[in-house]
Order: sequence, then C-alpha cells, then structure tokens
Amino acid sequence: MKLFVTGGAGFIGSNFVRMALGGRLPGLEEAEITVFDALTYSGTLTNLESVANHPRFRFIQGDIRDMPALLEHVAGHDAIVHFAAESHVDRSVSDAGIFVDTNVAGTQKLLEAARQLGTDRFLQVSTDEVYGSIDEGEWDEEEPLLPNSPYAASKAASDLMVRAYHQTHGLDTVMTRCSNNYGPHHFPEKVIPLFVTNLLDGHPVPLYGDGGNQRDWLHVDDHCRGIALVLQKGTSGEVYNIGGGTELTNKELTHMLLGLTGRDDSFISHVEDRLGHDRRYCVSIDKISRELGYAPEVDFQEGLADVVQWYRDNRGWWEPLKARAAL
Repeated sequence: MKLFVTGGAGFIGSNFVRMALGGRLPGLEEAEITVFDALTYSGTLTNLESVANHPRFRFIQGDIRDMPALLEHVAGHDAIVHFAAESHVDRSVSDAGIFVDTNVAGTQKLLEAARQLGTDRFLQVSTDEVYGSIDEGEWDEEEPLLPNSPYAASKAASDLMVRAYHQTHGLDTVMTRCSNNYGPHHFPEKVIPLFVTNLLDGHPVPLYGDGGNQRDWLHVDDHCRGIALVLQKGTSGEVYNIGGGTELTNKELTHMLLGLTGRDDSFISHVEDRLGHDRRYCVSIDKISRELGYAPEVDFQEGLADVVQWYRDNRGWWEPLKARAAL
C-alpha cells in the first residue's frame, strides 16, 4: 500500500509514520509512505529523523492548499491519511483566518485531488471538539456537530466537506474523531508538553479558570493503532471515535505532572479562562471496538511518566521549538 500522509512531520502524523515504518501497525508493515508537510511552526523534520533514510519513506515539503502540487504528488498513491491542520485552540481565538484557509479550503483541495486522481481511500483525522461540550455521558458518532471554538468549527467544516465528497462523488472516505492526545514529540504549546517543560525549567504553569475542565486522554500510540484499523477495515462513509478511557480535570492532570516533576502547588499560576473553553469532552468507543476490535493499550499513569521522562531526555528537541515560538 502506498500512503500519502499530510502533516506527517507533526506530532500525531510523525508518530503514525514512525510506527508504520517500524512494523508497529499491523497490516501496514510493508507500506510505502510519502509525507507531505508545509513545515509550519509546529511541524519539524526532527520528528522524522529516525526514518529519514528508510527505503520506504520519502518527504515532500508542500502545502495542501497548492492544487498543482497535490495533483503532482498524490498521483500513484492508494490512500491519503490526512493529519495536516492548524490545531491550537488559543491561536484560533486570536486569528481564525488561517484555520479556515488550511483546515477547510486545504481539505477541499485535497479531496478534489483525490477525486480527480481516483485515489482509493481518504482518511480524515478529526477531533472530538467538533461535538462541542457535554455535561455528562458520552458522545457517539451520531451526535450533531456543535463546535464552540474557531478551531473546532474549522474541523467540523472540513468533516462536512469530507462527507459531501463521499455523498456527491462517491469518494471512499472514512473519518476518525479522537480525544486529547499525549505522547513524545508533542509541540510544547499544548497543555501536557507546555506544563512539563515549564516545570522541568522551574517555571509556573498557567491553569485556566478553576481547573475543572475535563478531558479524556489518549496516548498517541493508541490513536495511531485506531487510525490504522479504520484505514484498513473501516466502512466507507463512516465516522469512528477513538478514545483513551482516562478522564481527568485539568487540575487533576496538573497535580499528576507536579508529582512527576517534583514540584508543588506553588508552581500553579491561575489565569483567566480562555474564550469559548469547552467544559467537558467524552467520546464513546463502542463502535470502533465492536466493529474493528480497537481497545486502548497504554496505561495512562505509565504513559504519562514515560512522556515526562522523554522531555527530560530530549531538551535538544523541545528547547529550540519553545524559543522559536516564544513559549
């Protein structure tokens, strides 16, 4: 199988590529992978150093909004795995335009390239944030899309564009919606890597509002295993939620990170809550478990401890990124 992976130099995309080329995703052990990435601020080739010389890997720097480049480079691939997106909620609050350009217009161009070239399958990697906020219970895949942030709205719009290309043109599409990811190589503007790196350097961590916002945490390895299942076995036109099964408030998560880094509560800096901050996300994984046999494998406490250790051991990766982004 020849895979065209957009955003493959980012956090989740690069993890998917490393796992596939390392033989860690059943069914994709022989996959040939082309990574297509614009290398904006959060994408870095350092995420792909371990596979840079792999015989089944190649990298192309390019923008999903560039239709001629897509038509040139998508040709000959069996499937597209679409990770590329602007994804930081805080940035979308201050400037939503680039989120619309990349996440909506870029996805439409990629879909059109797939349609014109007859690509066999298009997998859209999306987020549980498109559902909005839920006070109790879990979302299944039939929930309406009620996004509250500009980021989530742009992802919902791109999801609907994927649906439209399936319904209108018969494009073979599948879609995943994941809960909050964590793991190594996570760009240090997101909560876990930002808090860990701040604490390692003896700096305070900014905890929004009362810290009561709740998230379900999913190790990036488990997410990639779910994506590989959907890519190979998912029913055309269907959506599959991928969750981790560990729900924590931001305050609970912060205290776990304080313990793992040897810091105390004095390192918590309470800051004003961000605009449109969803209170709680929680997805049901009944469908992907029942139909495709998915189950998360990484224990959260062990996974989180491993992540903290990874950031301890890899200052050379994250320090330049934090300096460049002025985090």
